[in-house]
Amino acid sequence: MGLTVGLLMVVSLLMLILVNGITAFWPKRVVYLELAGESQARLGEALVLAGEVVKRQYKMARAASQRRQVEWQLFVGNKERYGLSFRYVDADDIVAQRFPEQVISIDRLEYGDAIGEPIALRIQGDSELTADNPEFARRLEDLVHEVSARRREIKHLEHGAIGAINARMTRLRLQQRVLDREGTPPGDAAYLAIEEAMAPLQARYENLAGEARELRRQQDENQIVYRIPTGDEVVLPLGQIVGYHFPNQLGFWSRLGLFAHNAWAFLIQEPREANTEGGVFPAIFGTFVMTVLMSMAVTPFGVLAAMYLREYAKQGIIVRTVRIAVNNLAGVPSIVFGVFGLGFFVYFVGGSIDELFFHNALPTPTFGTGGMIWASLTLALMTVPVVIVATEEALTAVPRGMREGSLACGASKWQTMQRIVLPASAPGILTGLILAMARGAGEVAPLMLVGVVKLAPTLPVDGIFPFVHLDRKFMHLGFHIFDLGFQSPDSEAAKPMVFATTLLLIALVMVLNVGAIWIRDRLRRKYATGVF
Repeated sequence: MGLTVGLLMVVSLLMLILVNGITAFWPKRVVYLELAGESQARLGEALVLAGEVVKRQYKMARAASQRRQVEWQLFVGNKERYGLSFRYVDADDIVAQRFPEQVISIDRLEYGDAIGEPIALRIQGDSELTADNPEFARRLEDLVHEVSARRREIKHLEHGAIGAINARMTRLRLQQRVLDREGTPPGDAAYLAIEEAMAPLQARYENLAGEARELRRQQDENQIVYRIPTGDEVVLPLGQIVGYHFPNQLGFWSRLGLFAHNAWAFLIQEPREANTEGGVFPAIFGTFVMTVLMSMAVTPFGVLAAMYLREYAKQGIIVRTVRIAVNNLAGVPSIVFGVFGLGFFVYFVGGSIDELFFHNALPTPTFGTGGMIWASLTLALMTVPVVIVATEEALTAVPRGMREGSLACGASKWQTMQRIVLPASAPGILTGLILAMARGAGEVAPLMLVGVVKLAPTLPVDGIFPFVHLDRKFMHLGFHIFDLGFQSPDSEAAKPMVFATTLLLIALVMVLNVGAIWIRDRLRRKYATGVF
């Protein structure tokens, strides 16, 4: 009964996350509500309020004799006008509701979504195109595609070409700093060589920066004019539009296609608007890379430690004490490992590396601050007891006859371990690795001290030499959930993102575990013996 209750609770929680995570991407219809009574007075707005109906719920009754009233939660968008993206309306105060087909929902770079009725397109060098013109929809789609392509070009310039030039110029500036510290005069040959190398880079940088500025200027040439429910007209540059749709004109298949588009955009885009809008690709990438690095670090240390304790160490009080210490380490709170990682890996090891190899960049730290490598090593240290215990159990399960047969054929002890014992115990070792990955991928507390950040502008892997930058800070899905749920300026707007990110983190952990389980099963079939 206890197992059944536990399974039901887990399944219910997963279903709650699944339903709320999926519905976050489903496009809803926009309703225009005509209000009266307390709702209108409380909102202090016009008679009409428009938005997507998120949920209907009962209000808390003010007195025991008072009947409970139903209120609607609306996603009204237009954050720059209302201040918040959600509003509550009493159902009794709704005079009428309608679903105008011409209403448009615009996903913007800033201030979230905008909801209103389009009036006209203002096109640079052309006359104004009104919304009732048959060419309005096609022209708007073409212009939004143009600004999207231009935005990708700007990103390519700034993160690609300009980023590479900045990296090379930074290295030259560090060389200049070394010459300044050594007292080298500005007319020295080494100084002049650096300036000579810097000049073409600076010219190239200015040219590319000018191209980026011109592209940004072109983004604001065309505008769309729309009317929000309060009656005010808003002029929005098309360069601020990420996407748009007409929610009340969509059929089922159109909504399904837009749902797939929204889910894909969530996976591949970068976050914006305090992480409440956009996607989570940097967090997905950071979580995956950190988990892989953690697995690469914890496996050899855990396996070697277990091999020594089980096969080579003389059994006695010292070995028993070490085993007790390993078991106790598995119960230490994760934040303690974070503090240790900050003090040992970041300040001691990272600071020593900076002193030895990156002293030219000091006092700006390179490895002496939080980064991907220190987060991975901290989590590896936290999960190594799991791998040690699982590996010891797997080594113990290998039949004694296999060892004796190998030794009787003339193999040394190391050859027996390498070719007989370790392959046969590989499934059990992978079981420990699976448990370590499941725990490490979901940890947040230690990462907050050793490298994870709210927003990382660059990925730890890019096209700039040396291509893999393990010293960089990174984003993590677990910390992303914490940031959205507890530090977001608009908690209601962040709630759909919390469920979607939670669902994604669970899916990522499941994918990593399924991959490891598949490898374990193959090894188990390959080295099958009577004990397995």
